[in-house]
Amino acid sequence: MDFQTLYRLHGEPAASGLIKARPEDFLVQEDLGFEPDGEGEHVLVRVRKQDCNTPFVAQALAKFAGLPDRAVSYAGLKDRHAVTEQWFCLHLPGKETPDFNVFQLAGCTVLQTHRHRRKLRIGTLKGNCFTLVLRDVSNPPAVEQRLTAIRRDGVPNYFGSQRFGHQGNNIAQALHWARGEIHVKDRAKRSFYLSAARSALFNAVVSERLSRLGRWHLMSGDALQLAGRGSWFVATDDELPSLDARVRQGELNITAPLPGNGEPGTVREALLFEQACLERQPDLLALLVRERVEPARRAMLLHPADMQWRWHDDATLQLSFALPAGSFATSVVRELLDAPLEGAW
Repeated sequence: MDFQTLYRLHGEPAASGLIKARPEDFLVQEDLGFEPDGEGEHVLVRVRKQDCNTPFVAQALAKFAGLPDRAVSYAGLKDRHAVTEQWFCLHLPGKETPDFNVFQLAGCTVLQTHRHRRKLRIGTLKGNCFTLVLRDVSNPPAVEQRLTAIRRDGVPNYFGSQRFGHQGNNIAQALHWARGEIHVKDRAKRSFYLSAARSALFNAVVSERLSRLGRWHLMSGDALQLAGRGSWFVATDDELPSLDARVRQGELNITAPLPGNGEPGTVREALLFEQACLERQPDLLALLVRERVEPARRAMLLHPADMQWRWHDDATLQLSFALPAGSFATSVVRELLDAPLEGAW
């Protein structure tokens, strides 16, 4: 289940390089997918930060506005060791908007503030835009070929190594918990460990399927997702010939399971294949069922949008692209370069 050993859609990279040699080499900008309302009892604050994790900034904003920590929310966690721009939401019913021009926190700058009617919740964003600077890149011609292939065919939609904690600690703790070796009462830790468990199982199914069947092969009973949508449907055998063309054109995505306590969504051949993969990790699967985690589906492939690149010199590449919420830039980079990815998104 090691992130680095998962199947690569485009084969082993023919080039090496460094990702995030400096924090400023990794820029992440949130895209909410909507414009603030301009009125309401919430205040949306866009912050550019470096060397600060998301909860720390949220607590600082709460203290500045005289609010309890729970009155500040955000759409997702962002890496501390990078430059990130993200939105925070302060619940200020009947109160004036604070003067954020005087907010001070080392490594942070307030970029925008807007009133809004609704609370910003986890996952409430369209996606993220990434601008990466990759250094000490070897074999530029091979990198150019691989970039073109990634833009055309996408990459596996793996959960990145950060989901599993430093040196895989989250998944290790999930296994200890599953086997009854530890008791986990802390709510945040429970969430991290369960998320790591289902992410690892998803990665394992995707890796196995791509390595054995390729990216386009449809199975009887597959669960297919409309591109850019969260909804999915189960393919009937009669529909498979017509659906095959829609999958190859990128209109439909084959999905893989985010396992839990409930029906996985697939049937027949696809269900049997997924069950065979998941049964290799019975402890993690039993943990998700025991803790009543709700099952879901996730696209097996990831297609970076607006993918562009340019060379600063013979060994320095600037790469930009946009990904939907919940997807990882490291899933793109691992197909491009043999590079250390620990701690990167």
